[in-house]
Amino acid sequence: MTDPVFGPAPDEDEPELVQLLTPEGERVHHPVFDLDFSADQLRGFYRDMVLVRRLDIEATALQRHGELGLWPQLLGQEAAQIGAGRAMRPQDFAFPTYREHGVAWCRGIDPVRLLGLFRGTDQGGWDPKDHNFALYSIVVGAHSLHATGYAMGVQRDGAVGTGDPERDTAVMACFGDGATSQGDVNESLVFAASYNAPVVFFCQNNQWAISEPLERQSRIPLYRRAHGFGFPGVRVDGNDVLATHAVVQAALQRARDGQGPTFVEAYTYRMGAHTTTDDPTRYRRSADVDQWKAKDPIARLEAYLRAEGLADDAYVAGIADEADELGVRMRRECHELPEPVARDIFDLVHVETTPDLAAQQAAYDAHVASFAEVL
Repeated sequence: MTDPVFGPAPDEDEPELVQLLTPEGERVHHPVFDLDFSADQLRGFYRDMVLVRRLDIEATALQRHGELGLWPQLLGQEAAQIGAGRAMRPQDFAFPTYREHGVAWCRGIDPVRLLGLFRGTDQGGWDPKDHNFALYSIVVGAHSLHATGYAMGVQRDGAVGTGDPERDTAVMACFGDGATSQGDVNESLVFAASYNAPVVFFCQNNQWAISEPLERQSRIPLYRRAHGFGFPGVRVDGNDVLATHAVVQAALQRARDGQGPTFVEAYTYRMGAHTTTDDPTRYRRSADVDQWKAKDPIARLEAYLRAEGLADDAYVAGIADEADELGVRMRRECHELPEPVARDIFDLVHVETTPDLAAQQAAYDAHVASFAEVL
């Protein structure tokens, strides 16, 4: 089959990797996925990536100092997340894993709100409906079904294919290459294809499912799996923020227009650890890490900005100063996060308290009161 935008099926001649910016920062063009970017957009992408990287580094440092129990790093995946996040419209809805700090940034979530879950002070520091960004999903792949179900609901609400750019809605499910081995993800692909749901499956292939390399998970490129389910798939250079933005923007618009799901594989690399409990030196070679460091998404865009006269030392230093300010604020406000009150958990289950839940809350109150009597 041949899609008018995403091209032919994998048994036909097709380019495997969409790229608009080479690792050296040279602008190239693609016959299908190509956009003109304004100076403000380009500088905005750079600022986003620098600040998100500092967010990630600061959170990692907080965990090392015992302020967070855990932190999943995104080092090296900034272009994939910023490119995808900035392609969304306000009415679109994103379903993240636990690593989508860059997408959260694009959806307007304060970085400090991300820390509460990993500090143990809350179960997610934001209201999904305020940002159209679901709470982090720790269960690998489970949220892909949530995304598909939400997309099917969008269909039934008549918010797809109307031609109204402020109404037509797309859904984006973010996950890593490891999640593609989960049954939930494959079930979501089945339902999305069967109901032509307006969902984009955005897979950040960072080469490692914790310590399991990609070649042990799939014998074909991940994006080609989409063709087996009957909808388009495309692989994009995930270290190229311009290409990622262009491809995801096209996929989201395809969903909004009522043309159904798309699988986007952002081919990137996890330069950090899976989480702060992981030691990647035990299972991967330092030479591979060094090779991917040369493809750093931030350095790539900076080289292009400088070559085009859109950035100089003063501009770069100014963004670095802003990143330092963000780091200082994150440290301060992380320490200020309020201690959780165990009783509050009963108020966070249902919109309206049920009799069973009220009984459980009363039992909890009685249990706590019993200690006061003893003391």
